[in-house]
Amino acid sequence: MTIRSTIAGLALAAVLATSAPAQVPSPEEAQVGAVVTAYKDAVERMDVSQTPTLFWPDSAIFENGGVEGTFAYYLEHHLGPEFDDLAGFDFRDHAMKVEIDGDTALVSETYTYHITFKDDSREAIERRGVATSVLRKRGDEWRFVRYHSSARPLRRAP
Repeated sequence: MTIRSTIAGLALAAVLATSAPAQVPSPEEAQVGAVVTAYKDAVERMDVSQTPTLFWPDSAIFENGGVEGTFAYYLEHHLGPEFDDLAGFDFRDHAMKVEIDGDTALVSETYTYHITFKDDSREAIERRGVATSVLRKRGDEWRFVRYHSSARPLRRAP
């Protein structure tokens, strides 16, 4: 069994778990779900060394009101360096919806995340987040062309 088929199988299980019980994802939805899940899992592991293969070179990343550039730029100047300070990054309550239209996939995600730091003097961060992605199929491969995420603090009890 190849890594790609293992990821596809895991993603299919994740899509099934977040879909309505009566709705089984199509093979295309499962493939797209595998790409999105692979990215989420890499961020959680704080090992994004393999993530460039999930994004087309002409990708564009948008985060919290900012234009981050291509994924390669985002990885080198933003995401990669941030992991140097982190002790942990955990997604919780993750839900994903995939919609296929020809060679384009639209994905929406909702989640919360919890970040801890190597420096114990820094307080952990908890946020409610959303992401909207556009993936394109070129040849027989789905990859991100647009990724937009934003987050806000979780509401705290008074």
